[in-house]
Amino acid sequence: MVTLSDQEFSRFQRFIYEAAGISMSPGKKALVAGRLAKRVQHHRMASFGDYFRLLDSGSAGPELQTAIDLLTTNETYFFREPKHFEFLRELALEARQAGQPFRVWSAASSTGEEAYSIAMVLADCLGEAPWEVLGTDISTRVLARARTGHYPLERARHIPQPYLKRYCLRGTGPQEGTLLVERALRARVQFSQVNLNEALPQLGSFDLVFLRNVMIYFNGDTKQKVVERVLGPLKQGGHFLIGHSESLHGVSDAVQPLVPSVYRKR
Repeated sequence: MVTLSDQEFSRFQRFIYEAAGISMSPGKKALVAGRLAKRVQHHRMASFGDYFRLLDSGSAGPELQTAIDLLTTNETYFFREPKHFEFLRELALEARQAGQPFRVWSAASSTGEEAYSIAMVLADCLGEAPWEVLGTDISTRVLARARTGHYPLERARHIPQPYLKRYCLRGTGPQEGTLLVERALRARVQFSQVNLNEALPQLGSFDLVFLRNVMIYFNGDTKQKVVERVLGPLKQGGHFLIGHSESLHGVSDAVQPLVPSVYRKR
């Protein structure tokens, strides 16, 4: 069995930091070895060093994205941190009263549960009024999963029952034990690959941005740069949500705190 040396691990640490801004601790060595071992075997290579040289060669092609996909952690579920969705509901109802369109960006959407949770709230509050949800992630693998809107049923445990009945279909037969986000709701959510560690493409402007449970993977310098980029498309007076275990203290003064994990752009 191929083993990952400390020197090889340090190369992959540098690789994922340069590609995605993620600072990987020494405790992640076993995770890296486990996730990349199949790629080493797939290419019939003798060592992780050989695989790194492929990635570093400039001719890795799609393998480069495969490695990034494997080394980025994607943990999410529907209606994670419910108070944020209560806050979203308040903003959506305000937008309806004002007759204004409403755009939300899920900036690290992973497999899509956050983006679809946002969409359920907006569909409920705004109906056919103009609203949009954009979900982005660095990983093409998780985005492909997100676009299907198809999930194991156990992931539905935090979806409010009325939403589960209105916006999800329960699988039967071969699809038993799964749920599918209904087609009309899926059509209101767009997914696109975006690397927050690079200059952003033109995304338009947003009333609300979710960037939750992502900054824990960044060092201080990367955190500042990512937050600065992500706040760019946020409208003045728009709102910015981060994870409950995260803080913008010393990271940005472009937003002011309202309550823990909720900020408004100055």
